[in-house]
Amino acid sequence: MRVEDTQPPHAERPIRALPGSAAVEIIDQRWLPHELRLVQLQDVNSVTTAIGDMWVRGAPLIGATAAFGIALQARHDASDAALAAATAQLQQARPTAVNLAWALRRMARVWRPLPPAARAAATWAEAQAIAAEDLAVNAAIGRTGLPILQALAAQRAAVGSGPLQVLTHCNAGWLATVGWGTATAPIYMAHALGLKLHVWVDETRPRNQGASLTAWELGRAGVPHTVVADNAGGHLMQQRQVDLVIVGCDRVTARGDVCNKIGTYLKALAAHDNGVPFYVAMPTSTLDLSLDDGLAEIPIEERSAREVTHLTGRDAAGQLVEVQVTPDGAAAANPAFDVTPARLVTGLITERGLVAAQADALRRLQPGAAAEGPST
Repeated sequence: MRVEDTQPPHAERPIRALPGSAAVEIIDQRWLPHELRLVQLQDVNSVTTAIGDMWVRGAPLIGATAAFGIALQARHDASDAALAAATAQLQQARPTAVNLAWALRRMARVWRPLPPAARAAATWAEAQAIAAEDLAVNAAIGRTGLPILQALAAQRAAVGSGPLQVLTHCNAGWLATVGWGTATAPIYMAHALGLKLHVWVDETRPRNQGASLTAWELGRAGVPHTVVADNAGGHLMQQRQVDLVIVGCDRVTARGDVCNKIGTYLKALAAHDNGVPFYVAMPTSTLDLSLDDGLAEIPIEERSAREVTHLTGRDAAGQLVEVQVTPDGAAAANPAFDVTPARLVTGLITERGLVAAQADALRRLQPGAAAEGPST
């Protein structure tokens, strides 16, 4: 089998345009892994809620969903004022992932020059194009990352030490994109080609996207995996049970600082200390050349303390229940992301090839983007 012959390991799509351009259908990821629930979004308010309350999540999927939000608004009211208001509303739903601003900016370039009567059809077509492009981008990321996995697996095989061991954090799989995923795309392609590998899946507190989403994805695809507590990653690296770390990203700055789910920085530190390659799967849509110092300049979303103080799971009767895990009245902070400095990043796996986390390399990757920057 050739890599060109591999197909995404799933039939579903996290977002799907419905016939007639009247709605989109999403997987409401709050219910996974216990229930696969589909929901229709019919207006910009429902799209904003779906993004802000994490019915959909993951930088690429947030961008695609926001694009459909503008297209749905154009069906209801395509005036300048209405579309500008919808853009501002969606912009505030999640402040950290740059794909949101990127998609809204791209949609504005379509609707602004057109008369209102032409905007509904044009924005719907553009939203569909963004979704289709994301699927292609993620497949290309998979093709870029595959040789890395193959080379490390060959080193493993040469000494007879078992399958390739990969550590992930959060969910950068197909549930976070329109298909394939970013960090998981090379994994799925390697598995389809018969490469022996095993994935350590960080649980990723507080929302447990690794335990609930990545593990669900990998299990359905037949990829061997084990869920571990977030704090186990460093230990596994010390024990030489991790060959590489692959994570996704929500924003990458001009000098290569990477913003991703909280806890990523700690994995990068452990990887650096133990000589484990630390790769970031980066669609170029997440590159923000308008920012340089990620720690000082990237806005870090602070989410509800309840995500820390409470957990949702399935009880012995099969019912979904929420339980409190902290004492009454205990304060809780919930920063959703952290920043990994470029010096800790082995390489950026993009749809345009493997790129160093360095300013010169990134500017060559996306010339002209610095002048545009994300809308704020």
